[in-house]
Amino acid sequence: MGEKIKKLVGVQGDFKTTILPMINYSYANMYMGGAGYIISMYFTVFLTDVVNLSLNQAGIVVMIATVWDAITDPVMGIITDRTRSKTGKHRRYLLWGIPLMMLSYTLMWNSFGLNGKTSPALAMAYFVIVYMLYKTAYTIIGVPHTAMLPELAPEYNLRTQYNSVGYLFNSAGMVPAFGIVVAILAMFGSNDDLTSESKSPFLVIGIVLSIFFGFAVFLTYLKTREPSSLNNKNEKLDIKYIIHEYVLVFKNKSFRQYFFMSLAYQFATGFYANSKVYYIKYLANQYSGYALFNAVAGVAEAAAFPLNYALTMKHGKKKCGNIVTPLMVAGLAIGLIMQSGGSFFWSALMMLSMILYPFGMSGLGFVSTNIFPDLTDVDELITGRRREGVIATFSTLIKKSISGVMAAMVGFTLQGFGLVTGDTVSTYEKTTGSLFEQSDSAVLGVRICVAVIPILAAIISLILLKRFRMTKDDHTMIRAVIATKHKYGCVTLTDEQKKRCEIISGQKMKNTWLGQDNGDGKDHFLDTDENGNYIILIEQKKLREAEVNG
Repeated sequence: MGEKIKKLVGVQGDFKTTILPMINYSYANMYMGGAGYIISMYFTVFLTDVVNLSLNQAGIVVMIATVWDAITDPVMGIITDRTRSKTGKHRRYLLWGIPLMMLSYTLMWNSFGLNGKTSPALAMAYFVIVYMLYKTAYTIIGVPHTAMLPELAPEYNLRTQYNSVGYLFNSAGMVPAFGIVVAILAMFGSNDDLTSESKSPFLVIGIVLSIFFGFAVFLTYLKTREPSSLNNKNEKLDIKYIIHEYVLVFKNKSFRQYFFMSLAYQFATGFYANSKVYYIKYLANQYSGYALFNAVAGVAEAAAFPLNYALTMKHGKKKCGNIVTPLMVAGLAIGLIMQSGGSFFWSALMMLSMILYPFGMSGLGFVSTNIFPDLTDVDELITGRRREGVIATFSTLIKKSISGVMAAMVGFTLQGFGLVTGDTVSTYEKTTGSLFEQSDSAVLGVRICVAVIPILAAIISLILLKRFRMTKDDHTMIRAVIATKHKYGCVTLTDEQKKRCEIISGQKMKNTWLGQDNGDGKDHFLDTDENGNYIILIEQKKLREAEVNG
């Protein structure tokens, strides 16, 4: 059975020592992928169409929680990097975050009878608080989980395999979560439209999904093992130290390239995700097919995985983004011409966009996820320290905060252009028996949010991707350089090796930890075996495996 699963997933290595640890680490991805997916699809429209907050008010809820998120993420990154524990720096936080996550996720989908029309301030205050609680829980779980990966998977291709299995588990979280939502909404008769009468099904959704996600995170805590961090040496903690830690991250040229590329990518996906429901419901008037459209989109994204994985393993971590991203742009471009109505042509065109966009979007997403762990090694080359928590902070902050900011910006934009939502629309349609027609200005606002801005951001991200320089050989060499430096206090590089380190880090060697000679005065070159593998990395791997298993 193990070999069959290994072949199906398409990863390399022994099942017990390589594949099984990947699976154990990836259980939490069912929460990371599934919870965020449901929030991006339903939370804003839940606030506007069920709770009856205005688009601006819903945007403010999300924006305040996002600001809070921006505060908690860096703090969590510092905490994990400074944690000294026999069981490692990260695992314990997954367990501690589960109760708060389950409670806050449930509360997010329960308004306790609050209504945006009769008590907008109270409703906003309630959802700000519970969403901030959820953001805190996600930080407690998400930052350590992301930071754990470089420790569990030091090798270049092994990290791709971990992320690939994690990608599958993202889908394993999104698909059943979406199925649960659709089934519960259908059970309560709310699948075709969302109104203020749809509060009960969302409470049930919150309870069921919180249990599902909590169990997934607990499995990762229970099954994952990481090296001891008892030997951590921590400097004095104060505000100056924290600020310096995060400023230091941006000295890493590879990180800067990754950061802005991911930022543009998240702008594209964030604007699209937060406006898609309004696009389908109010511009195209095809909300009855919302569940089907999203199911097709999920299948299309999953279908791209084998191609992305094969291209990455054979040609490096940039290739799949370069090849499939134009399909993302093509899918977004359909939003520029989509018209209202349920004719076969427009329904078919909407379905086509639901195939092209996620298939193409998966390429840049796969690239971004796979590049991230390698940045910790470049950071260590500069600082001499393992700072997975600090680096992970930026990865999770980009994904979470940009999504939140986009939700707020979409809300402000759509309301500014005059989009009408909530009971005003449902009451009109029930009273007249006709579809509510949005103004030309409102339709333009939807097109800007669902197509124009995402297209521009996707193109920018693709351009920035082409400028990223680190290859597999570069990364392996950097790891060998770092290991040699730790062992002997110094390392002797060829001119070419030194040049590559400086290009990737963006720093002159004399200004980095690597350029500081604390050794025995002897030359220590990077030795390789007959197969060209760095000997010191082989020794390092054996020591790490002995520590984890012992």
